[in-house]
Amino acid sequence: MSTIADLRLPATETALATTFERAPAATFELESSVSKTRPSLWVSGVDRETADAAFAADPSVEDAELLVETGSRLLYDVTFAEGAGTNRLWDDLLADGGSLLEARASDGWWQVTVRYRDRETLCDAYDRLVDCGVNVDLRRVTDVTDVDDHETRLTPEQQEALEAALEYGYFEIPRGISMEELAEELGISHQALSERFRRAYETLVDAELEPAGERSRFD
Repeated sequence: MSTIADLRLPATETALATTFERAPAATFELESSVSKTRPSLWVSGVDRETADAAFAADPSVEDAELLVETGSRLLYDVTFAEGAGTNRLWDDLLADGGSLLEARASDGWWQVTVRYRDRETLCDAYDRLVDCGVNVDLRRVTDVTDVDDHETRLTPEQQEALEAALEYGYFEIPRGISMEELAEELGISHQALSERFRRAYETLVDAELEPAGERSRFD
């Protein structure tokens, strides 16, 4: 059985505190499949000039390179300064084999979803953050019970994609393989793999993670 946890952490105690002060309307979403060596962030809700100025003013950000500019979103490759809170955040969250499923930040808060081997591993990660002075809020905990193949609601293609992603280290920080490389291993396009992931995530949340599995860490 594995455990999936949704956590909420303040930017002031982790990363991008100054960026949120300069661009309070911005929303950030981690997209580390673009780069193996440093995180990439989708930025929405603000224009390029505002985002550039906010990153430049933030002491936790060493460099922010614009990779893609669309009508509504900006993709930046971000290098955080040595010792910045975000490096500690990922180290503490993902130690002992945790897999980051999603990370979003808005209104000065990070919302992250992490998969752990079990509840004990989650508790260890939680305690590390608290010991570092991070006011972490554990919003939801779900135990995922292993099921037989015939019981899963994932399609064979979705299950194949997730199993390959785990095998090749796609969910690790930094990525062990990019989405483009993983798509090549599976013999499908980058777009097809991205769609499989999105549908698989939705299925896991909406179907596989039954409400009855939700319990507090302190139960």
